[in-house]
This record gives sequence, structure tokens and C-alpha cells, in this order.
Amino acid sequence: MSKVDFLRVGLIAYGYAAKTFHAPLIDATPGLKLTAIASSRPADVLADWPEMVVKTEPDRLITHPGLDLVVIASPNDTHYPLARAALAAGKHVVIDKPFTLDLREADDLLQRADDAGKLLSVFHNRRWDNDFLHLKTLLEAGQLGHVVEFTSHFDRFRPQVRQRWREADVPGAGLWYDLGPHLIDQALQLFGLPEAISADLVKRRDGAQTIDDFHVVLHYKTMRAVLAAGTLIHGGTPRFLVQGTDAAYSVDGLDQQENWLKAGLRPDRAGWGVDTRSATLYRSENDLITSEELTLPQGCYTAYYAGIRDAIHGIAPNPVPAREARTVMRILDLARLSSAEGRRIAVI
Repeated sequence: MSKVDFLRVGLIAYGYAAKTFHAPLIDATPGLKLTAIASSRPADVLADWPEMVVKTEPDRLITHPGLDLVVIASPNDTHYPLARAALAAGKHVVIDKPFTLDLREADDLLQRADDAGKLLSVFHNRRWDNDFLHLKTLLEAGQLGHVVEFTSHFDRFRPQVRQRWREADVPGAGLWYDLGPHLIDQALQLFGLPEAISADLVKRRDGAQTIDDFHVVLHYKTMRAVLAAGTLIHGGTPRFLVQGTDAAYSVDGLDQQENWLKAGLRPDRAGWGVDTRSATLYRSENDLITSEELTLPQGCYTAYYAGIRDAIHGIAPNPVPAREARTVMRILDLARLSSAEGRRIAVI
């Protein structure tokens, strides 16, 4: 690690994930310095970051002198080879979700990171959504009682298939690899590993080349977790709907941090992470249903990179350990098998 008071960060790629999330979040984190970006479109980088060192090839960024941390936000099928190269070059590594394409690649990177003694983390930023933080707090306090059903939706209305790698027939593309990791990671954080999984991964839009709709059930001993996302949903589905023996929890819409980042707002500005949505707590007694509006807490995507900084300095744990991201990959793989074979798959 550099003998300076900040960590030098190199960012591979400057597409949506890098431009919207990683670059501004890194730049807003004290103790981190965004030093170099690798992109095949250097003019796009320099338009936003005029003083940035730009490399046109990822391997030239990985070998750029003085970098402490390499962040990989390139297409999903490049995550494994680029992370392997960065670890071999002695860098700490952050990978945008999904971790890899499959469990085999994830296991290999885990071993390489252990051998190199380097931090390896995956950007599961939706652990810091305000609605998820709120729900987690309520569950930890026991306010819902025993949860019997958890439903998590991340729906959009995008009827046109766009010309981009995420919607092409290429490894790692499709909605299951895009939004599935978020919903899986949140469910695992709340409830742990399920006993079995049932999945329906489909193409619904005209001209769809890859999965654009999924409905997945994680089966637990006394509850089920339903994870769903689609591209032909106009509205009407809560983001979270949780049924417990003492109360139910519901919240509509999405955490607004992504929209603010897209609009170019700084994540270190006052009031960041506070939006106007509220959640509802429902209770029923003698068939009489009552409801209570609850204020959502502050969301905080910057907590991820602050955690990465502190973990590299050895003063805090890795905010998203790669072994936790490996478990997400395990569920991603089992869901694909369940959908292909049309059956419930045990999680062994």
C-alpha cells in the first residue's frame, strides 16, 4: 500500500455502472483518490474528469504504478480474467456485481485473493438502500414477529430491447445477472441460506435475446422468499412486502440514490440518501386492520467505499466479503438449473 494518506484507485471501464456509481462514489470518499480510468472511449472520461489519467486497455491500468485498488466495472464476462490479473499484480480488487459468471470462477478468485493476501470485495451497494436498511432494523428488533413470506420486486417498464451487451445473447447478460444479485444478496442478508430454490427465468419481450423476467422462490423451513423482476411492469407492485406473525411491512418505489447519481448530484452533499417515500406497517386484530406510516432512514452508498478504505487499512471488516458474494453466485447458478429443468433444487 502506498505510503500516503490516501489510497490510489484505478477504475476499469466507463460505462453506466462506472460513470453513475463507482467514479462519483470513489471521488466522494475521503481517503480515496480516483487516479486512473481504463476506457475505449477516453474522450468520454476526459469530458467528466479533465485531469484523469486514461488508459485505453485494462492491462495498462492494472500495471499503472502506484495503484492500491483496482475497481472492475466492465461487462460481466470480463470480471474473472481482469480480477485475476489485478490480484496477480498485487492490487486490492473490487468487482461490480455479479462477482463472476459462475461458482467455479468465484472459487478461483477467492483462492487467489487469499494467496495474495489482498482484499477482494463485490459491489452489492443495495445493502445501503434506505428501504432495505429500514426493513433490516425492524426485523432485528422483532417488530414483525416471525416472517412467513418475504416478497422483493424490482420492476421496470422497458418494452423495447436495447442494443447493449446487457440485453444481448452473451455470457453474463440478462436481468437475472443484472438485478438478481441485488435481490439474492438482500434476502441472504436477512434470512441466510435457503433449503431449496424454484426458479422461472424467461424471455417475455418481442425480440428478447436473453432473460428479461424472473420469478424465483427461496424455500426456508417455515417461510418463503419471492424474488421477482420484469421489464413489462407498469407499476402496482411494492418494492418489499413482508408478512410476519405480528405485523406486515410494505414500501413502494425505489431508493433514489441511483437517480440522484444519474442526475449528477454529489453523494457527499447534505441530505444525501433521504427521500420522500415512507413505509407502512400493518397490523390485524379480530379482522380489524390498522396501518402506521413509517419514515425511512437515510440511505448511504458511500458507506461501501468508506468500508473498503478502512478494510484495506486494517481497521474495519470488508463491507462485502467475497465469500458472501460467492453464496450469491451459488444461488444464481442453482436458479438457472432449476429453471432449465423445471424443478425445485435443494441448496446443499
